[in-house]
Amino acid sequence: MRILLAGASGFLGTRLADRLVADGHQITRLVRRAPRVPQELRWDPAAGQLDPAAVAGSDVVVNLAGAGVGDKRWNDDYRRLIRTSRVDSTTTLATTIAGLPAADRPKTLLNSSAVGWYGNTGDRVVEEDSPAGEGFLADVCRVWEAATRPAEDAGVRVVRLRTGLPLHRDGGLLKPQLLPFRLGIAGRLGSGRQWLPWISMADWLDATLFLLDHDDIAGPVNVVGPNPVTNAEFTREFARQLHRPAIIPIPALALKVALGGFAHEALTSTRVVPTVLTRAGYPFRHPTLPEALHAALNPTR
Repeated sequence: MRILLAGASGFLGTRLADRLVADGHQITRLVRRAPRVPQELRWDPAAGQLDPAAVAGSDVVVNLAGAGVGDKRWNDDYRRLIRTSRVDSTTTLATTIAGLPAADRPKTLLNSSAVGWYGNTGDRVVEEDSPAGEGFLADVCRVWEAATRPAEDAGVRVVRLRTGLPLHRDGGLLKPQLLPFRLGIAGRLGSGRQWLPWISMADWLDATLFLLDHDDIAGPVNVVGPNPVTNAEFTREFARQLHRPAIIPIPALALKVALGGFAHEALTSTRVVPTVLTRAGYPFRHPTLPEALHAALNPTR
């Protein structure tokens, strides 16, 4: 396939690009700087600028662009960046796709979203047809997903990847926790009763390719493992994998001091299950947390 990829320099994007190239796909990466190789194309999503010819030459568009929600302490400016970086990139891609002649449009837009769509669900299990919740990330996800509408209205298959927390030692949820856990100075966050929607990196990549190949799947898809756990359960298993104790809980107040607005999201409970993937027959490589953590901490070379 000819695939146009936005967000190729991010935690997920770099790994997806490598996988797609290894599988023989032709990748063009959208970049905001000057292109350095022929496989890169400059765009300016904040200004809505993208060459329609690049989109017309693609079979699939994959959009993973957006500022990392855990990269910095949240303040008003960073909250705006989290929102605009997602909405601007999605709007630019979706409107460019919609503006092409029908024969030139890509067949599929895979657009990143997040399980933050559901907000705080407590112990309630949520599936793809569950409504949007409340809170900052839920609001971001609502406008983020709505920005794909022009492409959908133009007849393009749109898949909204409501991704959970990918597990990999080099980024995402695990990287900032490795050192304190290895030093034995980590523990559950707050009460530990909040549900944590994880997924192994291998399954995130496999599921994304699975969705590329299954033209009958459209709309929101929860890209999470099939067995969610609480933060306390995650903490115990992570410590067990590292052969370290995890007996020092981090109070909610300390999180608020350290993380600012992001502390609320770290304490949010989201019990998400991958109903669409399961019904479509996707074979999870790492269906349980111990398997996923072992793979994350012991990657194959």
